[in-house]
Amino acid sequence: MHHPVPSTAPRPLIHHTGFWYFPVAFIARLPFAMMTVGVLALVVSVRGSVALGGLTSAAVGIGVVIAGPVLGDLADRFGQSRVLVPTGLANGILLALFPVVVGSLAADSLVLASAVAIGLTGPQTAAMSRSRVMALIGARIEADRRERTFSRAMAYESAADETAFVIGPFVVGVLAAVVAPWAPIVAAAALSFVFVTAFALHPTGRVVPVASERGTMAPARELLRPRMLMLVAAVFGVGAFFGSTLTSLTAFMEARGAPEAGALLYGVMGVGSAVLALAVAVLPARFSLRWRLVAFAILLFASAGAYSVGGSVLTVTVVLCLMGIGVGPSLVTLFSLAGHRAPAGRTATTMTLLASALTLAQALSSAVTGAVAERASVESAMLIPAGAALLVLAMAAVNLVHARRWDAAGPSSIG
Repeated sequence: MHHPVPSTAPRPLIHHTGFWYFPVAFIARLPFAMMTVGVLALVVSVRGSVALGGLTSAAVGIGVVIAGPVLGDLADRFGQSRVLVPTGLANGILLALFPVVVGSLAADSLVLASAVAIGLTGPQTAAMSRSRVMALIGARIEADRRERTFSRAMAYESAADETAFVIGPFVVGVLAAVVAPWAPIVAAAALSFVFVTAFALHPTGRVVPVASERGTMAPARELLRPRMLMLVAAVFGVGAFFGSTLTSLTAFMEARGAPEAGALLYGVMGVGSAVLALAVAVLPARFSLRWRLVAFAILLFASAGAYSVGGSVLTVTVVLCLMGIGVGPSLVTLFSLAGHRAPAGRTATTMTLLASALTLAQALSSAVTGAVAERASVESAMLIPAGAALLVLAMAAVNLVHARRWDAAGPSSIG
């Protein structure tokens, strides 16, 4: 355990981050949330191919996943601002150029290549923010308040992710409808330039110790232990759940002649899950993380099963509310477990690894679900979220069996 930092009175986390930190960190997440959907919408409207749109969106996701852990590792070694400033600027430039590429006579392969480049420079704000907040709690919050502050902070970070995941596509839909299909991408580029840079240069970035100050950094193979891989697989399941739900919902509403209503209904699930993600902070400590994961995964699987039956728009809306109650808390719990299990000095790497799994799963499941909806049927596509929820439930069960041993053995990054 670190010795608590002497202070006269316990001060809340926001005292250490400063008031502007959370709004800036939230808006800096939006370009990331807008990229995959914005690219999809632009390619479909300009090139007229849903299949190419799905592939392009997946290409962004693949770029993010390749670069994510590398950027996380670099941030752990050299500090966040050195990594985030250049990637944020590069991402802004690439996003701004993308509508030009799509609108030109460029071959589909060039469109896909530029989508991969957008993903490779995707600013990993969410993962970096988690790693900053964890470092602040470890360095500045008294030992007896650390655990509770940590649980609240992780709940907030996951709710911010969820809200960004929902607001991002919503903003894309509004801008594409009101202005033009290129508008969301240009807006994302502008946000990337301004807010990712502001986040990168925020003084909290200096709190996270870099390799030279920290001494030992756990070897990368520590990330490949079962206790970490199980979390990556479960987060992958959550990402697949998000992607397949959004895509199958869009197909379901399209069959009813209102495809744009899909994003709004998805918002119902997203808002519910963000509210519930925040509510996790008030759950009693006795309701341990491993049991929480099981409970919410069961709820997720049951509601996804009900969703697969389809039915009327009203029943689907009610079921989406239930799905939100399962998915938000599941995600918070997974990130909390990851915070506890992150190998020494590898927080940013751990968080980017999980964020990358989430993004990759979202991109792949969107592409797969879209293809199933087009080639087989909407009903078949609506079965996919239940499959994703089953993966989360299976991992929750594995964790329940082994968690005691895993968490007794491992280094904890708090305290």
